[in-house]
Amino acid sequence: MDKEVLNYVVEKTRELIDAPTCSSETKEAAQTWLDAVGTDKEAEETKRYVAELEEDIMPIDNLIAFAESDAGAQVFGADNAKNVASHAKEIKACGAKYCDCPACAAVEAILEKKEALLS
Repeated sequence: MDKEVLNYVVEKTRELIDAPTCSSETKEAAQTWLDAVGTDKEAEETKRYVAELEEDIMPIDNLIAFAESDAGAQVFGADNAKNVASHAKEIKACGAKYCDCPACAAVEAILEKKEALLS
């Protein structure tokens, strides 16, 4: 893997781990990948890491549907759920494919390097 790509993904992975919206499973996968960098397990863990990221990133339409649901109101609070849905619709109108919370933004940046990571 190209050193520049590796450094970029390591930086974004640290941002992901620090993101308050990052799930515990994703934090664990991120840390496992960081621990594997430079070892004989790096290629294997990179595949697992990418799979976890692809599974966890929130597509914008899913975010809108969740924010507008009863479950979304329970998670975000009724008023904030409306704000989340409104914001998600605004960024979708501007071309966003995914949620733009700190965790999803870091995941999207990492996945943009997927081909380089897996080669």
